Amino acid sequence: MGKTTEKAAPNAGGMHNTLVYVKQHWQLYVLFLLPAFLLTIIFRYIPMGGILIAFTEYNPIRGILGSEWVGFDHFARFLSSPDFMSYLMNTLKLSVFGLLWGFPIPILLAFLLNRILSSKTKQKIQLVLYMPNFISVIVLCGIVRILLSPTGMINSLFGTDTNFMTMPSAFRTIYIASGIWQGAGWASIIYTAALSNASKELKEAAVLDGANIIQQIKAVEWPAIKDTVLIQFIMSVGNIMSIGFEKAYALQTDMNISSSEIISTYVYKKGLLDGDYGFSTAVGLFNTVINVILLVSMNKIVQRMNDGKGI
Repeated sequence: MGKTTEKAAPNAGGMHNTLVYVKQHWQLYVLFLLPAFLLTIIFRYIPMGGILIAFTEYNPIRGILGSEWVGFDHFARFLSSPDFMSYLMNTLKLSVFGLLWGFPIPILLAFLLNRILSSKTKQKIQLVLYMPNFISVIVLCGIVRILLSPTGMINSLFGTDTNFMTMPSAFRTIYIASGIWQGAGWASIIYTAALSNASKELKEAAVLDGANIIQQIKAVEWPAIKDTVLIQFIMSVGNIMSIGFEKAYALQTDMNISSSEIISTYVYKKGLLDGDYGFSTAVGLFNTVINVILLVSMNKIVQRMNDGKGI
């Protein structure tokens, strides 16, 4: 007991000295935190007032307060639209299937990279995997269009002249596959870092006990990244409706619009192209509310399944 008290005393004294120092020099901490605090308020919280546009027939000249108040009319208009279910289902299909196919790939890549013993070889492979992430979305869409054009590489390999970009049934596969190729390597970084915490002693003991690769992953490596995977999954589900319009819009054609028109592209067209600001803001707010509900719900589900651990 005496040794424990002696060890705890210096820590308590250090914490006390730190608190005293902070109280004496609080002005420095305020000066240090003030710019970040102001930037957060100005660029994160004040713009939230713009959601009032969703409840008005917004006129840029009159401003938010001078525009006619319409309440929930825009929401009712969107929900009663004959295309509402089409846009919603297209968004959900791209998001859900993208999550189901794309989420496990970075984890598998991290496990595979962790098996590579040569650091030089591992770095070269990581460089190749990470590189697509630095290609802009528009350039990526241009590459996809060229590869899948009637005279592109894919048709040349198979001796066909199919224009995949005009096929509604092919759009979802093209969108998800190109997204996995671009982002899987970069997304694997966080799992690779988490795997560095896996006990090497336990892994060596598992090898000596005759455990195969699957058993080693299950007993040693998976527990090291389990919490990280759960948090990433919850965040991914929370963003399930937040598909950026850029890629879908860039891959969209008149022939595949029945599959490629999603809520975000609809908001872009209504807001910026048609100038219907109030309606487009209402649709965007609806999208955000669904995201928040999904995020909170999934966090609750994971907490129940994971002994109360969530975000």
